[in-house]
Amino acid sequence: MMNEETAIVRQPITDLADVSALAEQFSKATRLTRYQEGLRDETIRRQRTDLLTFARFLASVGARPGDFYNDLSSWCEIRAGLLEAFIEWQKLQGYAIGTINSGLATVKAYCHLAYDTGILDTDTHTHIQGVKGIQRKQARNIDARRAVTRVGYKKAAPVDIPLELVHKLKHPDTGFLAKRDALMMCLLLDHGLRVGELAILKRNQLVLRTRLLTFYRPKVDEPQTDRMTNDTLAAARAYLPTLPAKQESLFDLAIISIQERVRVLGELAGIKGLSPHDCRHSWATRAARHGTPLERLKQAGGWSNIQTVPGQSS
Repeated sequence: MMNEETAIVRQPITDLADVSALAEQFSKATRLTRYQEGLRDETIRRQRTDLLTFARFLASVGARPGDFYNDLSSWCEIRAGLLEAFIEWQKLQGYAIGTINSGLATVKAYCHLAYDTGILDTDTHTHIQGVKGIQRKQARNIDARRAVTRVGYKKAAPVDIPLELVHKLKHPDTGFLAKRDALMMCLLLDHGLRVGELAILKRNQLVLRTRLLTFYRPKVDEPQTDRMTNDTLAAARAYLPTLPAKQESLFDLAIISIQERVRVLGELAGIKGLSPHDCRHSWATRAARHGTPLERLKQAGGWSNIQTVPGQSS
């Protein structure tokens, strides 16, 4: 006699293969999402910037890039030779060695995801993972021969910003972008924000009523609150009403876009090769000259080591 329990035991389990196949499909389909969910916000922003640079490289050689961040199938035609060419292209464009290595690491990470989901074959994946970044000794030799101003990361010697040009930089004559540019430069020159800190600012982190600016310093993993200077407050009052109602990001710009904009604004003011780091250095140097104690400046600037604070010999 067959009862309910033995009927279950004796029931064919041929459907298990189908279930396993569906589970495998689901795992591959969600591989990218699961990977990105485990990343920190600053890592996501860096990867987006790296992939945007990779897409610009491909466009420069006549290729039509796909959506590398959101669609793993976009990686199906990527080969090791393209990664080698990407490195050389960045060197010619003047990208800093650290930026080049960061971009390569991001591209290889997404190629590995494409391999995991069957989009890239084993041989292609092996060759791609074999592409190496630029080592420290090699980097020194490359930098010694390059005359191009670096794109990304800090320069060895910051560009000096004359005091009379600080005001000009904070009040740019750039047409319909002037309000945005003014607030961006005020935050860099009056509050010493790093470019990465500027890129992640939200509009609600500037409170006009209390004139407080709250932001996050990823490098020291700490939030910070500053009282807006008069120039920053005026710039914020002018710029915030121009933002679309649903836009949460203050500037909605990638780090590399901010760097390029600062360079352009510097040239308009008569300063060649200006970077966000130069603005931060100028802020710290001016504060030190006005008698701000180094320990207080270290805290205000979010430095983890007092030896790295600018203006110590000023």
